[in-house]
Amino acid sequence: MQRLLFQLTCLAFALANFPNLAHAQPDRWQQRVDYQMTVDMNTAKHQYEGTQRLTYTNNSPDTLHRVFYHLYFNAFQPGSMMDVRSRTIVDPDKKIGSRIAPLSPDEQGWIKVKSLRQNGKKVEYETNETILEVELRKPILPNSTALLEMEWEAQVPVQIRRSGRNNAEGIDYSMAQWYPKLCEYDNMGWHANPYVAREFYGVWGDFDVKISIDSSYVVAAGGYLQNPLEVGCGYEPEGALLRRPKDDKLTWHFRAENVHDFVWAADSNYVQATTVADGVLLRFFWQKGNGYDPQWEALPAIMARAIVIASERFGKYPYREYAFIQGGDGGMEYPLATLITGNRPLKSLVGVSIHELMHSWYQMMLGTNESLHAWMDEGFTSYAEKLVSQQLAEEGLIPGKADPDTLFAGEYREYRKLALSGKEEPLTTHADYFEENYAYGKAAYTKGSVFMRQLGYIIGEKNRDAGLLRYFDTWKFKHPNPYDCIRIFEKQCGLELDWYMEQFVNTTNTIDYGILSVENGERKTTRVAILRKGRMAMPLDILVTYSNGKQELFYAPLDRMRGEKPTEPGTRRTTLGDHRTLEPGFVFEIPERFERIAKIEIDPKQGMADVDLSNNTWEALNEKK
Repeated sequence: MQRLLFQLTCLAFALANFPNLAHAQPDRWQQRVDYQMTVDMNTAKHQYEGTQRLTYTNNSPDTLHRVFYHLYFNAFQPGSMMDVRSRTIVDPDKKIGSRIAPLSPDEQGWIKVKSLRQNGKKVEYETNETILEVELRKPILPNSTALLEMEWEAQVPVQIRRSGRNNAEGIDYSMAQWYPKLCEYDNMGWHANPYVAREFYGVWGDFDVKISIDSSYVVAAGGYLQNPLEVGCGYEPEGALLRRPKDDKLTWHFRAENVHDFVWAADSNYVQATTVADGVLLRFFWQKGNGYDPQWEALPAIMARAIVIASERFGKYPYREYAFIQGGDGGMEYPLATLITGNRPLKSLVGVSIHELMHSWYQMMLGTNESLHAWMDEGFTSYAEKLVSQQLAEEGLIPGKADPDTLFAGEYREYRKLALSGKEEPLTTHADYFEENYAYGKAAYTKGSVFMRQLGYIIGEKNRDAGLLRYFDTWKFKHPNPYDCIRIFEKQCGLELDWYMEQFVNTTNTIDYGILSVENGERKTTRVAILRKGRMAMPLDILVTYSNGKQELFYAPLDRMRGEKPTEPGTRRTTLGDHRTLEPGFVFEIPERFERIAKIEIDPKQGMADVDLSNNTWEALNEKK
């Protein structure tokens, strides 16, 4: 006992006198930033002046000597990295292509910082294309706060990618990535990535934004309007052109709490519809008279049900509002709002709206570094979109098939094409460094979706679904990484899943099993040999169908799982010995039954992303032939 007390005393002395020891495994901290911004628009020149009062809280254990800002609009200039990347990649994004290179000076985008002060004193800074590099006058110590005050001016580019003026559908202003945005600093350091048109990563905080613009415009934003009476009763009357006073300019005041970005749009012909679902006010802004009013008028009822389904299945939506805003160049997600092109058939309009809404979970509330882990953002969103759409179809709110067994067939098919194309890159590849846009898109959206559906095959669908809710409750309003995510599912199911991350995420190893032989074994058994042709091993579901129609599932867990997934209710399952991870094949025996074996299938529900299904089935009829 005395020895133990002595050891504890020594440990306490060490921690007190050498505080760095206490940070050997620091808790997961995250930075905090609060924005107060004013914007004064000059719509004749498509330019604006802005002021920013930014309160930055350094919750890290590190002393910061520099900070960095994103200046996204600077990408829309000839010779920018976005321009060069788009003109040199083998399959350029059609939305960008070579559209930046010929921009005239009055069509380009730019942000110019006029002054920057830290706690009232000027600091040195330098603009490096889309990144502002700032040498702090005084270091920001751990657990301290600094005030950064900025004045800047900017020009809104013609609409090319997400942001800009006068998009293809005639929306005047799509104001995304429009302000100097502080870069994220986390346990991996600064993430001052230049903007080349892919993904984003932001700091949690509160936004207080005042936008002064000609009174002929209606402003829609991802925030709560603070002064509806001052801007002409704000968002009224419903379904008609919004009322606007006759003053030269109006100031629209918005606030948004605990978010990591702020988007707004403005147009002189916006109309609005609203509905309330589960206590959330949904707003819909679109330009009237383009022939798509019936589609937009049908959208609120559908999306009201969609957000309720999403909250039940993936976690409660915590904000008071959400806005679907016509603008941008397709569909792009932001906190409390999305910009979507709106001249679409109803099916397409609903599809893009559901997808962008689901980003409220996977990126807006579970704020991964989507530049580095785009599959956790786009992939999980695509997965959730499928399930919400399926339920809407089951309820008859939207047309479409609602067969759960074939719901993800397209994603699996597209993943197989990618895996066999020779163009696949690991999911660990940063979004900006994929060799091809094709490889990025199929990895982020398709393989990311397959990852989640296949996880249900490994641990059981109920565990997967419960794990998604647990993931949300544990990591909402934080920055989870892939291993944070997979640990949640390990805790949910009690199995080890690091092998799944190591193989399916960190490599391009493929899954490919085939039935090598079916022959008579000893003691009147049937001996089945399974060959693993792919480099990635998986647990195996093998369904045996007998001549009388009865079925039996033979289940071989993977050794590295250290356990088994639950048996599905109503399933007759025989659990075999572990399938060893590095073993090239697997052999098992089917005991003699009174019935003849008619068919043997590997993974009959196709939950496993096997790249070659042609050798997954054996049939007795074929053997006779």
